[in-house]
Amino acid sequence: MSEPTEMALVVDAAGNVRCIYDEELDLRELGKLKITRASHVEPDVDGFWWADMGPVDGPVLGPYSSRSAALVAERQWLLGDQWHQRE
Repeated sequence: MSEPTEMALVVDAAGNVRCIYDEELDLRELGKLKITRASHVEPDVDGFWWADMGPVDGPVLGPYSSRSAALVAERQWLLGDQWHQRE
């Protein structure tokens, strides 16, 4: 059995829900889904990793020495005030 995890759901005034996708919760139970990419995590020619938050009008984060570090930075940015306070 895996450790329980937390999943932050942001509900706007119109009832739309925004979250970082995770399979902990079956999001289909909330209604029709519209899943969109929040970032592009890619390496550069030197092997450093970058998290481009452009799809959610955010910055480019990095460079990071590993993909996992870039993914942690991506998640931290998305869970920060910058993303949660958007309408």
